[in-house]
Amino acid sequence: MQPVISIQQLSKTYASGHPALKTINLDIHKGEIFALLGPNGAGKTTLISIICGIVNPGGGKVLVDGHDIISDYRAARSKIGLVPQELFNEGFESVLATVKFTRGLFGKAPDSAYLEQLLRDLSLWDKRDARIFELSGGMKRRVMIAKALSHQPQILFLDEPTAGVDVELRRDMWNMVRGLRERGVTIILTTHYIEEAEEMADRIGVISRGEIILVEDKQALMHKLGKKQLTLQLQQPLASIPEQLNHYTLELVDDGHALVYTFDTQREHTGIAELLKDLAQRGIDFKDLQSSQSSLEEIFVSLVHGR
Repeated sequence: MQPVISIQQLSKTYASGHPALKTINLDIHKGEIFALLGPNGAGKTTLISIICGIVNPGGGKVLVDGHDIISDYRAARSKIGLVPQELFNEGFESVLATVKFTRGLFGKAPDSAYLEQLLRDLSLWDKRDARIFELSGGMKRRVMIAKALSHQPQILFLDEPTAGVDVELRRDMWNMVRGLRERGVTIILTTHYIEEAEEMADRIGVISRGEIILVEDKQALMHKLGKKQLTLQLQQPLASIPEQLNHYTLELVDDGHALVYTFDTQREHTGIAELLKDLAQRGIDFKDLQSSQSSLEEIFVSLVHGR
């Protein structure tokens, strides 16, 4: 199946000499939620800006639903909705007029019913006649989303969409994202709230220093790179870990009241049975145990720092 976005050998070096992107190759599938993660300055916004036609590429090729972003800019851009990081709205226009105008810019015929439903979904219908400068920051963010969706794009870019917004807007936005995906819209998001990517994304891409260092199905990534931990609540606290147990990956926590054993889920033998036997032989008793797996945030940090 042809990808809805195909990026081949994409690079970008700014006039200052800073290499923002270095040979990016990436395919994004139709109807998926793709989370692009990376530290500040990694190249996330530059990559999105090139795909959306805001920044010129230095080299390479980008196709959006088969349309080249350079030679067939209008067709490519008409497929895309963009919610940028920065808040920028026409201050003296009303909410409804702003969204209508944006839809018209893409050559779409008026559709009052669609725009009304869009504003209702974003809790903006009651504010439709309010001028933009009268709105709160959270409401302005909602208007940005409405503008991005006004022309019914097949692809939606969300660049740090929930940075600094209230919990209610975050919840409304993710409900809308789920609904859009059900209708076949492809969503690409960057976020600092990695728990959102963990909950929402189908695939994860990690970018660092202008390079894509990993693209993986979310569940496969967490299974492949995630570590599991077994926490043992001890009957009696330990002052230190006995030398005979040094070959285990153990950590003493909670003022010596708990032992944490870290193991690799990919190994054939976890070593748990041997550990429990060794503890019993040394008279170290536990009253409770629990296991946990690495979060996506921990995997992301280890990947980036590993670079």
